[in-house]
Amino acid sequence: MRLKVVIHKAEDGGYWAEAPAIPGCVSQGETYDEVINNIHEAIEGCLSVDVSETKLESESEIIEIAV
Repeated sequence: MRLKVVIHKAEDGGYWAEAPAIPGCVSQGETYDEVINNIHEAIEGCLSVDVSETKLESESEIIEIAV
């Protein structure tokens, strides 16, 4: 999967990044390399939501899809 990430220079130094396709998925870092690594980890975390505790109705089902 490929996602666009926006890298911003922080006002107080360093950088912060966001993945617009995943609302609320942001991270920060002191260096450019650090913010790239951190946003990558944040995206993985945002996409690895566990639905094991979801209560399903009798006609509902959970499936996996590749994106």
